[in-house]
Amino acid sequence: MALTQRIALRSRPVYSGLRWTLLCGFIAFTGVLYMLVFEAEGAFYIGSIYALACSLPLILFESGKLMPGLLERVRRFSTPAYFLTSLAIYFVLSGLGFAAAGVFIKLTGLVDAGWKQLLVLRPPAFLYTLVFFLAGITIIRVRQLLGRRAFLSLVTGRYRRPIEEERVFLFMDVVGSTAFARRYGDLRAQEFLGEVFASLAPHVRKHHGEIDDYVGDCVIVTWPMKEGIDRGRCIRCLYDVLDDIERDRDWWQKQFGIVPQLSAALHGGPIVTAEIGVFHHKITYFGDVVNTTARIETLCKSLKQPHLISQDLFARLVLPEGVEAEPQGAHAVKGRDEPLSVLSLRRTASEKPSLPLAS
Repeated sequence: MALTQRIALRSRPVYSGLRWTLLCGFIAFTGVLYMLVFEAEGAFYIGSIYALACSLPLILFESGKLMPGLLERVRRFSTPAYFLTSLAIYFVLSGLGFAAAGVFIKLTGLVDAGWKQLLVLRPPAFLYTLVFFLAGITIIRVRQLLGRRAFLSLVTGRYRRPIEEERVFLFMDVVGSTAFARRYGDLRAQEFLGEVFASLAPHVRKHHGEIDDYVGDCVIVTWPMKEGIDRGRCIRCLYDVLDDIERDRDWWQKQFGIVPQLSAALHGGPIVTAEIGVFHHKITYFGDVVNTTARIETLCKSLKQPHLISQDLFARLVLPEGVEAEPQGAHAVKGRDEPLSVLSLRRTASEKPSLPLAS
């Protein structure tokens, strides 16, 4: 898979038809508002047409749907260069969108005005578009930084007081990352881990999970219990990640000389969720479940089984089709008085993904 295709895939937001409708409706409203405030004459729908034409190219660019290769290069610039280059790109895209809207309005006869007035984006209109766009981008970036549900929880104050709830946790660890760092250096290892974590993010979102944290070469994913066990969603998420890596194994081999391998542990149960921090707020989870999941992940190496699930969680869900579990016995786990029973997960032979044909 080409690099630009991978960028587009991992940058692509999961927008439903309803979300796109609401987004376009809000943008159209900002156009109406502009006409009310800055234009004494003119139909309100003209403002909506221009607002949509100026804003949608910016949204498509920032989401990786438009010129993803350019987006990736710009994001690697230093902060001042990134800011100035982004402003220049926004201005060009908004200007082209404004001109396209002007052509449409002129040809359809919606407004009786000269071509220059309809095609040239004026500074006040660009600044107005930019203010709303940057405000929206800021909210989206904070939401991405914290996670969709964590962001909403912090905004609504849901976890300001600790809440007892049940959650599923999936720990995925990149096997051999330490050896990779020793061989190629820490910077190259960070680039490798960054690509691995970026490749799994769309699958976590697809299965309604939340990335809670990155700890070294391990990523922690969590679900509310009901959602995590629904149709084995937490397990399907894991195998979708593995399938994606397998499909792109030629790309991984070419870029890094290695195909990522993941060990994984699944466990769930009661925890306490709370908002902590003063200057830096975070939603965090307290309880034995999180620590036990980490201990299960360490068993993967000693049992020579890459994917393990606790008996406690296994008893509460139905395995997805094509996945089977094999008991691995009970094991003493640090922090628990009683031994913990675990099972290994693996694909049945008929469900193993086939490699793509060489092109």
